[in-house]
Amino acid sequence: MKHLSFFAIAITSIMVTSCSKPLSTGIRTENLDTTAIAQNDFYQFACGGWMANHPLTAEYSRFGTFDELGLRNLEQVNGLITEIAGKSHPQGSVAQKIGDFYNLAMDTARRNAEGIEPLRGTLDEIAAISSREELSERLGAAMEYGLFALYVEADACNSTMNILNEAQAGYALGEKEYYFDEDEHTTAIREAYIKHIARMFGLFGFEDGDRRAQTVFRLEKRLANAALNNVELRDPIANYNKVSMAELQEMVPEIDWNVFLSAMHIHTDSINVGQIKHLQECGKLLAQEPLEDIKTLLTWQVIDGAASYLSDEIYMANFDFYGRVLSGSEEPRPLWKRAVGIVEGTLGEAVGEMYVQKYFPKENKQRMLNLVHNLQSAFGERIQALEWMSDETKAKALEKLNTMTIKIGYPDKWRDYSKLDVDPSLSYYANIQRAAKFEQEYSLSYLDKPVDKAKWYMFPQTVNAYYNPSSNEICFPAGILQYPFFDMSADDAFNYGAIGVVIGHEMTHGFDDMGCQYDKDGNLNNWWTEEDKARFDARTKVMEEFFNGIEVAPGVHANGAFTLGENIADHGGLQISFQAFRNIARSSSLPIFESSNNEFSPAQRFFLAYANVWAANIRPEEVLKRTKSDSHSLGRWRVNGALPHIGAWYEAWQVTEDSPLFVPAEKRVSIW
Repeated sequence: MKHLSFFAIAITSIMVTSCSKPLSTGIRTENLDTTAIAQNDFYQFACGGWMANHPLTAEYSRFGTFDELGLRNLEQVNGLITEIAGKSHPQGSVAQKIGDFYNLAMDTARRNAEGIEPLRGTLDEIAAISSREELSERLGAAMEYGLFALYVEADACNSTMNILNEAQAGYALGEKEYYFDEDEHTTAIREAYIKHIARMFGLFGFEDGDRRAQTVFRLEKRLANAALNNVELRDPIANYNKVSMAELQEMVPEIDWNVFLSAMHIHTDSINVGQIKHLQECGKLLAQEPLEDIKTLLTWQVIDGAASYLSDEIYMANFDFYGRVLSGSEEPRPLWKRAVGIVEGTLGEAVGEMYVQKYFPKENKQRMLNLVHNLQSAFGERIQALEWMSDETKAKALEKLNTMTIKIGYPDKWRDYSKLDVDPSLSYYANIQRAAKFEQEYSLSYLDKPVDKAKWYMFPQTVNAYYNPSSNEICFPAGILQYPFFDMSADDAFNYGAIGVVIGHEMTHGFDDMGCQYDKDGNLNNWWTEEDKARFDARTKVMEEFFNGIEVAPGVHANGAFTLGENIADHGGLQISFQAFRNIARSSSLPIFESSNNEFSPAQRFFLAYANVWAANIRPEEVLKRTKSDSHSLGRWRVNGALPHIGAWYEAWQVTEDSPLFVPAEKRVSIW
């Protein structure tokens, strides 16, 4: 839809205007643990019942309300796909592609019979490389391996146009800390990873797996050493380095960029090099390391990337490390879930179109629009009331808020999959490669062209939401617009506490420590006065230091700098949504909810609904993994870490200085 104007939005009571029958409270008492004291451990009080009723099964390293709703959506999508997969369809039709891809994914007998043969051609191509001069062409032509990534995205300083972007890659553990941290857990991960590499090489017929594993790890560690860490990657200015192709050739002379890009069928005048030091290290590695060692790394990348699409033996060996060791899962996902996931990843919008037709009522979209409008109004009120921000910066902030684009449910225009060719006569892996090539060509089709503002970056069935700084837009797919996030039959206390905070969270991303560096048009452009930005940074530092002090596991603390943007968004979402809820409550009389000798006021139910969104059980291994890799705080701390900075929570639950969660008013975060 078009840009919204804050000043044109009228606050309305959804309770009065949207429904003719009485609404429920939305609170499910079975989710609560009333033996816990809310003021001492609000997460346990609000979510303890849910956690007790949803113990982790062998499949999961973490299972929360997001996963519960995602599983429900997955089952619905599976029903749609299996109905298609059981019938024949015209060649080239979307139904044929969905059905054949699903059947290929389900056919483990065929994959077991094929063994490693689907990779034979690619492995032979790597083995045949005989000189360094060939590397530029091979790296450009291949999708199966690489030392860095290329993609097309809006120019951060000219958001109306797409440009070619480069990003660090080439090390399979993903987080550079896994290669260097010396704590006992990380050291064990490294040792297990090297053994895993050796095991996989053995499964592919290489007799010198141990030597190859050491080579792979040494080269990956070299690349990781030159990479930025996750905190450094959050600096959009430091990661924007637009250069001409001539400058790129001078910056990394070891790669023949004309040959490399020609092999990718890319013709452009400029590129944004995301992480210069890492890309330069890639060039040095290609020039300095023995050719056979480079080929060993490329071979590993092919094996590692293909393992999920080959025989059961190879799949399980891959799971043993990435599932069991890294995350703590005891069993892999059932085959049908993996198959549905592949179809969604390949033909996601086509599946989404079927999903919304059957499962997303149009009235849900209208109620969401009302919620968004009311939150946008409340955010504007809060900006206008800020004592620490000057009128000059307030005007710019309101301008950005008022021009924020809102996307709800599903795209207005569905994606065209006519150029994707799914051929069941070929192997599953070959079709995966075709799908990857299709995605690459789709991305490159936008190169040096105007940004498509109507494009979605999530599928409609996805249980998530996002803010995109380059287009200044918030998006809420149909998949998340269900309980426990959104309930058409529940009253405002519930919906503002749940989906309302999600909406406010995404809005606040436009004004977190990263988003605030983009202007209303999505360009990296400072719209702050120097004094206001210094005040903002000082206030966000309070948030960073507070989360640094949280111990997520014995001897392991949260990373306040890494999670800062998400923590700011949680804080802003709570403040904005509660203000919007308070505005609504002035014109609506909401009931007291009585249950099991407990009475919950509307304000209390707001915070219960919020906490329930983050209910989850999680394995110790996954806690450590997410602390390194996830920019979001763990669910427990999105409740017990966020709420102690919200004045309305203290009032609603009569939280006093005696509470272990109590934070003195002068030490609380106060931003938006």
